[in-house]
Amino acid sequence: MISIQKVEYEQKSILRNLLELYKYDFSEFDPNDDINSNGLYEYRYLDHYWTEEKRYPFFIMVDDKLAGFALVRSLRENEINHTIYSMAEFFVLKKYRKLRVGQTVAHKLFDKFSGIWKVAQIEANTPAQEFWRKTIEKYTNGNYKEIREDNWEGPIQTFSTANQ
Repeated sequence: MISIQKVEYEQKSILRNLLELYKYDFSEFDPNDDINSNGLYEYRYLDHYWTEEKRYPFFIMVDDKLAGFALVRSLRENEINHTIYSMAEFFVLKKYRKLRVGQTVAHKLFDKFSGIWKVAQIEANTPAQEFWRKTIEKYTNGNYKEIREDNWEGPIQTFSTANQ
């Protein structure tokens, strides 16, 4: 069974460990991200998920085993009072990637947070672009847009869950 579980403050160190695996995997797409003098990548926004409102950390679980995490952010409200959400970070352990775990969890999160979604990928991460296009295409039945924004180098899929 695939599920999501809110990460409690007491579980922050577990999320920190998973973030190291994520950042290691991601390093092939981001040549500017290096480990520090302690041999760690670090994730500068980790504490923000417990000190700022509108940030939502989740563990991805498969049969009660950790399989990854998702970090969701609420960015702001648009002109018609729909909240805009961002999939800030998303990671599924490699052994679970071909089992539709990522797609299932993404769909659960889209259902959980009603509003406008923006899912961005960096230009070099073509596997992520392929995953998100396919996942969002299936979720929205093709009713999404792919945009570019001045402050981001890469595609951004945007769609609404407000009326679903």
